Amino acid sequence: MRAMLFEGKGRSLRETLIDRPSAGPGQLLLKVHCCAVCRTDLHVFDGELSKPKLPLVLGHEIVGTVEEVGQGANRFSVGDRVGVPWLGWTCGVCRYCRSGRENLCYQALFTGYNIDGGYAEYTVADHRFCLPIPDGYSDQQAAPLLCAGLIGYRSYKAAAEAERLGIYGFGAAAHIITQVARHQGRRVFAFTKPGDRDGQEFARQLGAEWAGSSEDAPPAQLDAAIIFAPVGSLVPAALRAVAKGGTVVCGGIHMSDIPSFPYELLWGERTICSVANLTRHDGEEFFQIAPQVPVRTEIQPYRLGDANRALKDLRDGNVRGAAVLVVSDL
Repeated sequence: MRAMLFEGKGRSLRETLIDRPSAGPGQLLLKVHCCAVCRTDLHVFDGELSKPKLPLVLGHEIVGTVEEVGQGANRFSVGDRVGVPWLGWTCGVCRYCRSGRENLCYQALFTGYNIDGGYAEYTVADHRFCLPIPDGYSDQQAAPLLCAGLIGYRSYKAAAEAERLGIYGFGAAAHIITQVARHQGRRVFAFTKPGDRDGQEFARQLGAEWAGSSEDAPPAQLDAAIIFAPVGSLVPAALRAVAKGGTVVCGGIHMSDIPSFPYELLWGERTICSVANLTRHDGEEFFQIAPQVPVRTEIQPYRLGDANRALKDLRDGNVRGAAVLVVSDL
């Protein structure tokens, strides 16, 4: 099968032929239709997540159809359309798994990091961690929901009942969660990198009440802020923007160092928290909510062989909404 192979930091993905996998016990073999390109893929590619299996097929926002069902994989049948997210396997017995926090499992395996992902024509996945795709979404529209949507939704839940919600970094996750927040009656304040007029206009089109630079103060104090950009200096900036009792949620898996800041920015029972990975419950819950909004994803399609260009465009901020690799058509 064709695949874009990652062989280590500093090396471009290599388009090559590798053996097509088979479904083992508890696994599904999927024909990949498309796979969205996530900033986490960039963190792996750039060596910021430093312990991937090598060689590796990146990609963890996978939409495909079941081609083969392994022994005991009884949740889906051949021909079903399913999605594969970042969380690919957990032990099920550690204290985190037993307390409903499988996202923190000590032995968790992640798609496109410890397990080959979706930058290929076929992939295998544990049937327990696959999700049925909601009706009404094309393959390409559904792909970003599997990480930008799910991690975005977990971050959104961490912001609790915030009426005035700030979102820093207006990319794939932000454009999805803005729609959910507006549907639920929240006021959204969007922060983009300085000078990103297009991004600010995009945020307004999606319902943001205000959009400006990450260096600007919003016109009202925020109840909570979610930081999707992997920029540590945004943490003190967001603390300045939130009111007493407010929460700053760091939604990324990697962030540059957070600079020191005076205690007065944290005082007043402000809270900083991070969001790590996702649970299957997050997926089930979000996939019920998304069609009700309805969430609509804006995508920028690329061919599988153009994965390096998609990663570069994402790094350079040249993707509006989400980049999606189109691997095969139905």
